[in-house]
Amino acid sequence: MITGKILRDAILSGSNNIANQRARVDELNVFPVPDGDTGTNMGMTVDAAARELAALPDDCTVGEAAKTAASAMLRGARGNSGVITSLLFRGFAKALEGKRTAEAADLVAALQKGVEGAYKAVMKPTEGTMLTVARVASEEAAASGLADTTELWQLVLAAAGRALANTPEQLPVLKKAGVVDAGGQGLVIIFEGMQAVFEGGAVIPCEEAATRNTAKLSSSAAGKGVFADDLMKVEDIKNGYCTQFLVNKNEGVSSAKLRAFCESNGDSVVVIEDDDVINCHVHTADPGRILSHAIQYGYLTNFKIENMHEQFLARQKQGKGLEKQKEAEASSASSEFIYAAVDPERDYGFVAVAAGEGLHAAFTDLGVDAVVSGGQTMNPSTEDIVSAVQSVPAGTVFVLPNNKNIIMAAEQAQKIADRRVVVLPTRTVPQGITAMLNFDPEATVDNNTIGMMQAADKVATGLVTFAARNSDFDGRKIKKGEIMALENGKIVSVGTDITKTAYRLARSMAKKDTSFITVISGCDVSPEEAARTTELVRAKVGGDIEVSHINGGQPVYYYMISVE
Repeated sequence: MITGKILRDAILSGSNNIANQRARVDELNVFPVPDGDTGTNMGMTVDAAARELAALPDDCTVGEAAKTAASAMLRGARGNSGVITSLLFRGFAKALEGKRTAEAADLVAALQKGVEGAYKAVMKPTEGTMLTVARVASEEAAASGLADTTELWQLVLAAAGRALANTPEQLPVLKKAGVVDAGGQGLVIIFEGMQAVFEGGAVIPCEEAATRNTAKLSSSAAGKGVFADDLMKVEDIKNGYCTQFLVNKNEGVSSAKLRAFCESNGDSVVVIEDDDVINCHVHTADPGRILSHAIQYGYLTNFKIENMHEQFLARQKQGKGLEKQKEAEASSASSEFIYAAVDPERDYGFVAVAAGEGLHAAFTDLGVDAVVSGGQTMNPSTEDIVSAVQSVPAGTVFVLPNNKNIIMAAEQAQKIADRRVVVLPTRTVPQGITAMLNFDPEATVDNNTIGMMQAADKVATGLVTFAARNSDFDGRKIKKGEIMALENGKIVSVGTDITKTAYRLARSMAKKDTSFITVISGCDVSPEEAARTTELVRAKVGGDIEVSHINGGQPVYYYMISVE
């Protein structure tokens, strides 16, 4: 029998286990582009649940533990692997709803519902991935007939391990690289951590607690990180207490009145709500007043109250001068989003994901209301995207993920946001830019969705980056540090010179019907190098094609090349 405490501790143990081994999982990525973040995404997703589970009392029910974990993972999900992980645990919440304890049959039902939800969320499920690992484990558990929960989970872990070992036979790219699927490995590691508790042992400790800096990496609306007004002069701080907490909602309550109360008694208010929890952040002069009001909406957990006067003085003692404070304020102001109520007179708004000041400015110039910092190797969470969406006072908000590994997290935001969210599945920044250029303010939501994506799908995207690891990929031997050219995600050439690789890529991508080429330079390219590369592209493709340049400032990619 599984109690709420046992399930709570099991998920905590799984979170610590993946945190301890996430670098190992990251390294399983076979693609040499610097995007091996599967372990990191899964670790941060489960860690979101661990932080909230740690506040649950020992006498919690399995239903409460499962709901808390699923809700937190939904909001904290990062990358495709993180979203799939959250959906698997969503199955636990559905199967264990209202239950005080769980038997073996309940665990089987939980796995089945989780697998069902995860497969439905993936448009074209690929076998040989973490989906396969979860499905095989679920199927063998259902067929076992075991009534003992410990024995059942031993079987689940063994089945998952066998399925993982078989992934190279299902995906030739894994077999050639001599590795197993990274997401599947991460899932087995989480299951191993859970098994330690199910077998009567202690929670696996986190060996790298100091490196679990999700709060520093997240720009989410839960108030992680520093808000701009955290860095004002001491005498300017009127609402000096940064107050954060979770409301485990009573039935039928809504966050609207709580948000209004916070806004009338403080500033920097961000309130996010899902089916079970209201996540609240506010700067106020009287935290007690806020908490006393909030308790009528449900029981409160995860309190965090910080004195911003003391924070300011501490930073002064650390030697941070006025200029650094201003830099931090500017950086923070660009990454945080303040909630805005829907304006009935405003139909449309836009959120885009991009990294780099130049790309932020480019999307803003095109009419994007909020730009979420993120992209390759920096996948924002679902909560980050929800926070941005709810800062846009429009009835319908279009979201452009601009990366294939962010699309699923954006789609999960549709379940949480308090306004209509339409995800345009843009896979690259050039696609996102073209989609925005084709928005028609007079058209309907459906017509814009079709028209913007039809235009985006016609864009060819070239990328110039470096090899993050040695690889034998698609018949091509690639050494770590070499410069790679990718066309629509496929490696087409490898070299040692960034400029040559870039203009040769642009030239090979130009077709007879090409009209425009845009060269987007990254943060590691000087203005002089970018200008020279752009001129070489212009010279190589001929005078009939208009060539322009954007200083994107993006990391990871020396150049992004848009061909239309």
